[in-house]
Amino acid sequence: MHAVCLVGSARRKGNTAAMASRFCDGLTAGGASVSMHRLGEMRYSGCIGCFGCKTKADHCVLKDDLAPVLEEVRAADVLIMATPVYFGEVSSQLKAFIDRSFSFLQPNYSKLMKKGRLAPGKTLVMLIAQGHPKADLFTDIYPRYEYFFTRYIGYSRSHMLRALGVYYPGDAEGRGDVMAEADALASRVLAGE
Repeated sequence: MHAVCLVGSARRKGNTAAMASRFCDGLTAGGASVSMHRLGEMRYSGCIGCFGCKTKADHCVLKDDLAPVLEEVRAADVLIMATPVYFGEVSSQLKAFIDRSFSFLQPNYSKLMKKGRLAPGKTLVMLIAQGHPKADLFTDIYPRYEYFFTRYIGYSRSHMLRALGVYYPGDAEGRGDVMAEADALASRVLAGE
């Protein structure tokens, strides 16, 4: 099993990074290979709507730091998208990747049953670090992206780990419940759930 983890936080030692590290350590301990990309340290743009991925190639035609990451995601068994909640949404770093995943859709995808180009059987994991402690806020983030990645791109399974009230750096790492959930989720993904 190969997993690609995209850390969408600009903080190298923030809560999102702590959750991603713990989850990825669990995958590695279980025998998976994991590569981690810190999106905040890369230079790339969002999708520019050129449709080159639908007319000239079967992949994104932009040439920047994200191009090889997109190819690695295409080949991976597991995609981990880790993000803090910024203004009620995923971070801009992660959103730019999500927009570029438009390249994973087939030409004329809207008219096709199988809309995505990726091989079947892949797993999506979203790790969300939310500073606000209220559980009923920002509950729309995961379902929105889970819908597109499973219904359109073709991921077979999806999971979420959401930590509430992790505002200051170190909050997530100090929460035994969050770290235990990361471990348990890694075990489930390794088991093919």
